Amino acid sequence: MKPDILFDESHCAECACGEGLDFAFTFAFQPIVDVLNKTVFAYEALVRGPEGEGALSILSKVNERNRYTFDQICRVKAVKLASRLGMSTRLSINFMPNAVYQAEYCIRTTLAAARTYNFDTSKIIFELTEDEDLTSVDHLASIIEAYQEMGFSTAIDDFGAGYSRYNIMIASPPDLLKLDMALVRNIHQEPNKQAVVSGIITMMTQLGGKIVAEGVETVEEYFWLRSQGINLYQGYLFARPGFECLPEPVFPT
Repeated sequence: MKPDILFDESHCAECACGEGLDFAFTFAFQPIVDVLNKTVFAYEALVRGPEGEGALSILSKVNERNRYTFDQICRVKAVKLASRLGMSTRLSINFMPNAVYQAEYCIRTTLAAARTYNFDTSKIIFELTEDEDLTSVDHLASIIEAYQEMGFSTAIDDFGAGYSRYNIMIASPPDLLKLDMALVRNIHQEPNKQAVVSGIITMMTQLGGKIVAEGVETVEEYFWLRSQGINLYQGYLFARPGFECLPEPVFPT
């Protein structure tokens, strides 16, 4: 981690209480499991309304005016809640590249929150949603590189949905790549999907990263993916998201 990054505890406190937003939100957590060791690899923080309303009810309120504030508050609130729940695994937080104008500056509140709530920053994963309307690949690559230099892990979510960011994989490969659930669904029955996923596995192996199969719902999907050497999974087959709690996964036998 770079030692010269300044902390702003007062700004962190403002973000923690949601100052600057006219709507409240919280999180559900869904485990990403390591089936090789039968452990929880990480919990992904999923935005929810204060009464458990779905993510869309919150994300539909995010706009150009409040995007930066929302992104910053998401990070702080996720770290705070994870700490309160006693999370000892990694924590995966979604981030908005268009809300990050300079990675070293925009990370300050996250670092301050981690220090305030005694959460190990080496256990934080920053997860990019692939179909984010990026300003440029160079901008995203600079964010990924800066976060990795600071000791965070990075991930690309929903890989294979919409616009495939192979140019990002060339410019600055993330540590984790999450297969989109559309690729995973019924993959045991669809040779074309199998060919695509096999290619992605080869790519990530050569790049030194790991694959997470997300949206896994059936044992048939799981067994085919497992036969390809994938060890990390997320989906209803293992556990549904838990509202402000850390659900224990079930492992297929």
